[in-house]
Amino acid sequence: MAPTALLSVSNKEGLVPLAEGLLEAGYHLISSGGTAEALLAAGLPVTKVAEHTGAPEILGGRVKTLHPRIHGGILARRAQASHQADLISQGITPIDVVVVNLYPFRETVADPAVAFDTAIETIDIGGPAMVRAAAKNHADVAVLTSPGQYDAFLAALRAGEVDEGLRRELALAAFEHTASYDAAISGWLAGRLADQRATEAEGSGPAAESAPLQLELPPRQSLRYGENPHQPSLWFGLGDAGWGAARQIQGKELSYNNLIDLDAALATVREFGYGSGAQPAAVVVKHTNPCGVAVGSGCANALERALNADRLSAFGGIVALNTPVDRAAAEQLSGLFLECVVAPGFDGPALEQLAAKANLRLLDLDAGAIARAPRRQLRSVLGGVLVQDLDDGAVDESGWQVVSERQPEIETFDDLRFAWKLVRHVRSNAIVVAHQGQSLGIGAGQMNRVGSARLALEAAGQGARGAVLASDGFFPFDDTVRLAARYGIQAVIQPGGSVRDVDSISACNELGLVMVVTGRRHFLH
Repeated sequence: MAPTALLSVSNKEGLVPLAEGLLEAGYHLISSGGTAEALLAAGLPVTKVAEHTGAPEILGGRVKTLHPRIHGGILARRAQASHQADLISQGITPIDVVVVNLYPFRETVADPAVAFDTAIETIDIGGPAMVRAAAKNHADVAVLTSPGQYDAFLAALRAGEVDEGLRRELALAAFEHTASYDAAISGWLAGRLADQRATEAEGSGPAAESAPLQLELPPRQSLRYGENPHQPSLWFGLGDAGWGAARQIQGKELSYNNLIDLDAALATVREFGYGSGAQPAAVVVKHTNPCGVAVGSGCANALERALNADRLSAFGGIVALNTPVDRAAAEQLSGLFLECVVAPGFDGPALEQLAAKANLRLLDLDAGAIARAPRRQLRSVLGGVLVQDLDDGAVDESGWQVVSERQPEIETFDDLRFAWKLVRHVRSNAIVVAHQGQSLGIGAGQMNRVGSARLALEAAGQGARGAVLASDGFFPFDDTVRLAARYGIQAVIQPGGSVRDVDSISACNELGLVMVVTGRRHFLH
């Protein structure tokens, strides 16, 4: 009896050459729907599934391959006598190769306006059933789920080496294929239901999540190592969103630490817009903390001011810009040792200028790729994962209050706004000193707030006179305010909410400082 192959694919790339190779190897072909039509149009002999099963397609094509003559042929163990007896008694032909890829569900729901019923109809039922059956019985059946597998399979078939090892590899890919497909469906449906619940609740707050967390993140690449050389590292990510959609123009491969720092730099620079219409801004990051941030009259001016904020720390840093890089900005970048630069584009002269720094990683990331990235943030802990919404919403000043006797002038309020946008991206305890759209001193990650303030103020030095100070958390005591006053700070912005807020407010009144409370904190751990 000739071996049998069943082919039922949505993606018909490479279908005809595969079928020709199977026929050359003596296989009989069974196929369904559009796959059968494509093979017949190519002049290849094929038996339609309905002819093989003796049962017509029903329910508008929803039921085609869900039949004992299909699944019995796939699942029967060749070496098990009782299975072979069942095949003979039922007149079922063994199926030796299953070639299936699934309805384009992901492509359908990529359109956010897709109708619910349209999406439901692109959920494949028969395909996953055949794939899973063939993968389960991979000891006797080879299962192909991607056109990328066809050439290697035909080469093995011609060499007579479709061995157990290859079938196991194909089975693994098959189970990964169906798992990813199911994750896409459940993720889409969960999102639709979450939107529905949010609409029905009318802003009353999110419902408790009870469903298991399911991620569909394909592997992108192996990284050289993790945070340290002894830690193996892999990058998983979406190909059309976030960093997976960035175009690396030049430079060495990205490292684990590069990606972590790039993410921090991008989050910070986006505070000032990104791409078309953005206020030109530049951020320099070291070890996830910004060390220099500034806005300017253009890309080059913003970059110069950000670098001047702390040129010592900028060495070996990561730079993010929110407007396309021009030659003037590139000239500044080319004079520094940097790891990476990310921006929404580089013009021709800029690329010519930076080409001499072959190891400098240049990444072009557009605003659309950022918008397509999921809004949830994940972090692993021992044995689990924590999930939260990103803290990247626009600053809402509607709840801000001036609680001091002294009122801020317009320029001072602009400085407070700039410092508040920046401090949310500094590791807690976080303090930022800023003036005229430029960071002057940053204190990050200290165990007490006055320690962070001392670092930021010492870094600012004489520049602190007339500047403002922002804190990501409230002041439990008035010591930070008094320290700031000694350095000449004129205004302070903080969340408020301490039981001893009155002490800090009184200190501001005593020392002639402005204090603004925002009603919202921005811890970053």
